[in-house]
Amino acid sequence: MHPSRPIPRDLQSRIDLELEPGERIQWMDMPIPRYFTPNSTKAFIFAIPWTAFALFWTYAAAGFEMPDLSSFEDLFCLFGVPFILIGILMFGTPLWTYHQALKTVYVITDRRAIILVAAKLSSYPPEALADLTLHEHQDGTGDIIIAREESFDSDGDSYLKEFGFFQIPSPHEIKARLDELAQTLTQHEQHQLADINWALEQQDEPSEHLQA
Repeated sequence: MHPSRPIPRDLQSRIDLELEPGERIQWMDMPIPRYFTPNSTKAFIFAIPWTAFALFWTYAAAGFEMPDLSSFEDLFCLFGVPFILIGILMFGTPLWTYHQALKTVYVITDRRAIILVAAKLSSYPPEALADLTLHEHQDGTGDIIIAREESFDSDGDSYLKEFGFFQIPSPHEIKARLDELAQTLTQHEQHQLADINWALEQQDEPSEHLQA
C-alpha cells in the first residue's frame, strides 16, 4: 500500500535509522493536512470568548481609555496582555495543526507501530495495541487512538491526551493491520515466554520428586 503522498526525505531517513535489523515496513503514510480538525476547531472556537473577555478586561482596567502608563494604576491593565496573547495563540492553532501534519509520519512494521512528529519518535509494541479506538470522519478519513495519557491544563483540570494515527485515509484497513500486529509476539518475546515456561517446569520437578 503506497503512501497517499510522498514522504519527505528527511522524515524517511529518520524512520530508516530507527528500524532494527531485519525489521520490515508494512505500511507508512502521513496525515492529510487540514487547518480545521476536531481539536484545532475546539481551540479556535474557545479562543473567541477568551480573547474577547481578555480585551474587555484590559480595556476596563485601563478605565476605558488609552493608559499613559505613568503610574502603577495605569500599569495594572497590563496584566491582561498575557491572556490576550494566549487567545491569539489559540487562534493560530489551525495553522499550527496544518504545518504539524507536514512533519508527521505514521509507520507499521512487522514488529511495532511508530509515530514520528518532527524530531520526536514514539514506538508502540504489539502489547500496546490491544485497545484501539477508531473515529471515522464523513470524508472517509479517520483517527486511530492507540494510547491515552492524563494531562493537566493551566487551571489544574485533568484531561485525556490522545496519541495515535490521525487524519489518515482508509482507517478501517489500517486498524485491521494494527489489530493483526497486536495478536503477534515478536521472536524475542517468544524466547522470553519459552524461558519462563522452562523455569516453571524446573520449579515443578523437585516438588514432584518430593511427592514420589
